[in-house]
Amino acid sequence: MSIPDHTRANFQTLLRAATSGDLALMECTEVATGETRYVICAVGRDAGDYVFTPFGHLADGNPFDLYRPPEAST
Repeated sequence: MSIPDHTRANFQTLLRAATSGDLALMECTEVATGETRYVICAVGRDAGDYVFTPFGHLADGNPFDLYRPPEAST
């Protein structure tokens, strides 16, 4: 499976934000479920206001139980 270009671009934005110290961890409410999520956001400025761009939330519990790497192709 190939990673889509827009996902790669978002990841590069996240790396730039991390390098420049422009990341925040925010407590947010997930719209679909109402659950509390801890969201990684890039922080920017727009006309003097702070702008928070969400990239994803931290996994609840053990992330090793939630994800597995892609299987090797033969």
